[in-house]
Amino acid sequence: MAKEKILVVDDETDILELVSYNLTKESFQVSCVTSGEEALSRLKKETYDVILLDLMLPGRDGLDTCRILKSNPETCHIPVVMITAKSEDTDVVIGLELGAEDYVTKPFSPRVLLARIKTILRRKQAEPNDDKAVVSAHDMVINPSRHEVRVGESFVNLTATEFSILYFLAKRPGWVFTREQIIDSVKGSDYPVTDRSVDVQVVGLRKKLGDAGEVIETVRGVGYRFRE
Repeated sequence: MAKEKILVVDDETDILELVSYNLTKESFQVSCVTSGEEALSRLKKETYDVILLDLMLPGRDGLDTCRILKSNPETCHIPVVMITAKSEDTDVVIGLELGAEDYVTKPFSPRVLLARIKTILRRKQAEPNDDKAVVSAHDMVINPSRHEVRVGESFVNLTATEFSILYFLAKRPGWVFTREQIIDSVKGSDYPVTDRSVDVQVVGLRKKLGDAGEVIETVRGVGYRFRE
């Protein structure tokens, strides 16, 4: 059975060789290009299951390439993992808001990158499309139909906003979301609330969840995620 196809976009030859070697060893079908223009051209002819996209590219940079990919109905469904430098927190936030699914920072471990890719592929197959699907994780059960959260044998009383934030994050464990993405999901893009308001809601949510609140992780400079 053929493995999934991965497109790697990076202008550093050593990165391409390292990533290609490790992914090929895991039986993935790997294609490599060195620019955003080449990536967009390749995607007109072929389809891929995941795109690894360096942000610092010559010519059309990674953010612009990601913007085009996510605005095109033919490519918007392909998960994008950004490859970034440690100093590019702002670009990471922008990339996530454009629709990228995840990111890794240079220098990165090939094993970590491989784990991220496999997680994304599992999510594509298992992510619930039903907005009313019950989520069970970390001894926690979240039931949107009943607006109930149970930790162990105890029920936790949450406000509507706290519940919405928890459910939004829990449906996509491991995914990093910016504060703006959380606001848009919970209240809609026109809701007059600040990034600081999200932080306050998360603090209250963690407090009510007690020890279980640790599953909501802060990703410094970016946002929040629900621990896998």
